[in-house]
Amino acid sequence: MKLAVFVILIVMAFLSGALLAFILARYFHNKKTRAIFETMLLKLDMVLGGTPLEISYDESVWTVVDERLERLAGISQDRREKAASERDAIKSLVSDISHQVRTPLSNIMLYSGLLYEKELDIETRLLASKIHKQAGKLDFFIKELVKSSYTSQQMVTLHPEITEIEEIINISCQETELAAMKKNICIEKEISVNLCYADKKWSIEALTNILENAIKYSPENSLVKIQTTTYDSFICVSVEDKGMGINEEEQGLVFERFYRSPAAGKEPGFGIGLYIVREVLSKQGGYARIKPAPEKGTIVQMFFSRYPA
Repeated sequence: MKLAVFVILIVMAFLSGALLAFILARYFHNKKTRAIFETMLLKLDMVLGGTPLEISYDESVWTVVDERLERLAGISQDRREKAASERDAIKSLVSDISHQVRTPLSNIMLYSGLLYEKELDIETRLLASKIHKQAGKLDFFIKELVKSSYTSQQMVTLHPEITEIEEIINISCQETELAAMKKNICIEKEISVNLCYADKKWSIEALTNILENAIKYSPENSLVKIQTTTYDSFICVSVEDKGMGINEEEQGLVFERFYRSPAAGKEPGFGIGLYIVREVLSKQGGYARIKPAPEKGTIVQMFFSRYPA
């Protein structure tokens, strides 16, 4: 009887030892496997980030894996460089085509306008008017096409620096001067600050988009007001118009790409301008927002950073 009990204890001890050994082996195996996967994930992150791998030639399977990952990183880097090169080429092509087309188109609009003002018979005057209107439509669609290419090809690449906010405002006003004159809209400026941290070219594009909207949706013989305000970290450029205004629930939506308010259906547009405004400002440390004007209309506020981040 004692012998049987002794044998049972020995067997239980053996089984306990075997179970403990299995648990320990399993633990260390899982730990090693986890370490292997963590190393693999780290190397994959390096590949995705374009960081070269340090390959250790120790004749292990990991040498083969590292070598494959290094080749993958090289292929990925080549494709990124090719994509960037193609993007720059498309950007240059769009810019060149836009410039080459808009210059003669501007001349057509100018000459047809001058022709319309001369003493002409009714039929010739009607033809001159049609040429002028169709040229204006073509100019609008070319501008919208260029804006659309900025969004689809992710061409909004900024290089912000300390620049004069007054110059950005003045050039933007010049860009929209003709449209304002056609509706007899006065653009009033109150500039109290001068320096901000911004990309001049793209900031002019953004402010011009806002001014074009303000003029487009404002009634004739009205006022568009531009004001600057200084805060601790930002300079605010606000554009106030006397147009139809924007509903509160739409004030965030209008910055989405291709969003068009149902109330704006009568006016031409593709819902790209304010999207570019948001992209430009966010990429240089600023932001934009919309609020209703005190009486009637809309105030669009552009916040430019005063200093580099």
